[in-house]
Parts: sequence; structure tokens; C-alpha cells
Amino acid sequence: MSKEDYYDTLGVDRSADAAGLKSAYRKLAMKYHPDRNPGDAAAEAKFKEVSEAYDILKDDQKRAAYDQYGHSAFENGGMGGGGGGFHGFESAGFSDIFEDLFGMGGGRRRDPNTSSRGADLRYNLTITLEDAFAGKAEKITIPTTVSCDTCDGSGAADGTKPSACTTCNGIGKVRSQQGFFMVERTCPKCQGNGLVIEDPCGTCHGSGKKKKNKTLDVKIPAGVEEGTRIRLSGEGKAGERGGPSGDLYIFIDIEYHPIFQRDGSTVFCEMPIPMMTATLGGEIEVPTIGGKKAKVKITKGTQTGKRFKIHGKGMTILNSGGGVGDMVIQANVETPVNLSKKQKELLRAFAEECGDDVSPESSGFLNKAKELWEDLTE
Repeated sequence: MSKEDYYDTLGVDRSADAAGLKSAYRKLAMKYHPDRNPGDAAAEAKFKEVSEAYDILKDDQKRAAYDQYGHSAFENGGMGGGGGGFHGFESAGFSDIFEDLFGMGGGRRRDPNTSSRGADLRYNLTITLEDAFAGKAEKITIPTTVSCDTCDGSGAADGTKPSACTTCNGIGKVRSQQGFFMVERTCPKCQGNGLVIEDPCGTCHGSGKKKKNKTLDVKIPAGVEEGTRIRLSGEGKAGERGGPSGDLYIFIDIEYHPIFQRDGSTVFCEMPIPMMTATLGGEIEVPTIGGKKAKVKITKGTQTGKRFKIHGKGMTILNSGGGVGDMVIQANVETPVNLSKKQKELLRAFAEECGDDVSPESSGFLNKAKELWEDLTE
């Protein structure tokens, strides 16, 4: 039985950022936690599935491998995870869930200097099939946020720094007793950050970041396929309080080609063949994805649909050191049109001279049909 897609398990889109993944996981983990569902084997199994999915997707390298290869990336020990099933509470961020379930996190105070990583960005890049064959260098411009160079990303004015919020004591949450229950909510003063900036930076107004359009050079390797993902480390959004920037992921889309169709490293091309060449045999020239022409020997009696393979004229094979696949030509025998009166007469005379012997498939089909009709009328 095939495993469910990790994104579907968490109920998130494939472009979800780290915060979205964590939020979805926390909700599901709280719902299916064994302590909340004692004796429920189905809930326990679901809890393990959710934890396994989050364990893979929260790790950038594992997520990149999963996006490209699916569950097979972690089979037979690949990437050191995923295929081994449940990986334990700690690796899946169980301490946060424990705090949410029972309100026993201990009120951990945040360090005013703590930084956090910025969000990842996605960019869809469309290229031609020829670009995918040869590879190319592309310049892209993306809107993003970068660390404020005035305050070095802290958000505080020069000579100052963020301090712990006095309302929540730097925890980011405030609690109040309502009968037998302890109610916890986001601190209204620091908005859950645990930190406040008394004297904000004049350039970024306390955010620690500023908007900027960045132009980047992207190297597209030869042989890329539809959906290939290219990672540019550190080119995502700026981190909080001077933290590292996220990554930029470039997803490759390949334009429709009017002549060539691709299947992996094989290129297919439907080629019209003149009737006389198909009948008598001969040699034709066909275009290739590399921009040159190749010669194909057409055997006599070629019918529509017959295929001819040309070795080494297909797509470049990604990361193969220059390996190239094959090209397959499918014949499409062309019926003559716009014939003159004399040409028509010659064709009629030719047909009368040939009889049924030169069209064995047609005559054979009619004979089978005739036998069928006779069986039906008996």
C-alpha cells in the first residue's frame, strides 16, 4: 500500500513555509496525541504519520529530496530518515506540543538577542525545450526583504537593543485563571515575540528588515526536466533580529514545443513522409533538438506509425557528464493533394495495374469484414 503524500498528511500546500508547516503539525499532533486518545490505535497511527511527515518537511535538505524523488528518496536508508517510520517526540518538536497540551512549558523566557531564520521563497521560471537541452545562464529579479543595514537587523536604534517584554516576562504568552482552567493567549504588548523595542531603528521602523528587488544569476544545468527545483542558499527572506536568510527555490517549467515531445532523455518527433519515399524507400533529413539535421533511412513500404530511432540525438541527460538520449521519428505517410488531371489519370492507371497485391492490409481487412458480414447474415 502506497504511503500518503507528506503534504497531504499535514494538510498544507507544497509551497507552505516553515511557519505554516509547524502550525499544521501542532494542530494535528494535539488532535491525535495518544494521551488525548487513550486506547485508540487509529489515532496513535495517525499521530505517527503526522510526526514522520513533519520530521521530513521541516528539514530543508530532506524536503528538497522529497519534493524531487518522493518517498523513494528515503527508502533503503536514503537521507537517513523518512522510510524508518516514527522518529520520536523530540525530533518532531514534541516539547512545543507538550506545552500546548498541558500548559506545562515552564514559562521559558526568551533571550532578547535570539534570532530566527527567514522564510524561504519560491520562483517559477519558464524555459524552452532547447534551453533544457543545452542549459543556460538566466538573470531573474525577485522582490524580497533583506536585513536592515542600519541596525544590522535588530530593529533597534543605534546603541540600543530589544528587551524582554515586561507584560509576559519575555515568554510571549500571558495566562489567566478561569475557574479550574488555565487560559493562555498571545501577549498583546509584544504580539508573541517576547521582546519589545523601546527605541526603534529610524530606517526599518523596528522591523529589522527592508524591501528590496534583487537580481540573481541562475545557472540552469543541461538536461533539467519539468518540475526540477534549483536551490539558492541564503537568497530568501531576511531572518528576524539578524538571523540568517531563508533560501530561494526556483521551480522549472518547460514550454510546449510544436515539433518535439520529450519523455526523459528520449525526444519524439512526428515526421511527414512523401508517399513515394514511403513506398520506394529513400533518405530524408529531420531536425534535432540540438539545432542540427540528421539523416534517416526510410525503408520501402513504410506505413504511417512506423518508428525509426536515431541514437544520440535526444535530450541531454542531467548530471551525466554530457550523455545524450535517443530521438524517435514516427512516420506519417502523406497522401498527395492538389493533383493535376494528368496526375490523377496516371494514379488511376497505376492502381488498376497494381490490383490488390500492393495493399495487403487493405484487402485483408476487407476480407475479414466480408467474413464477419456473412456470419451475421447466416
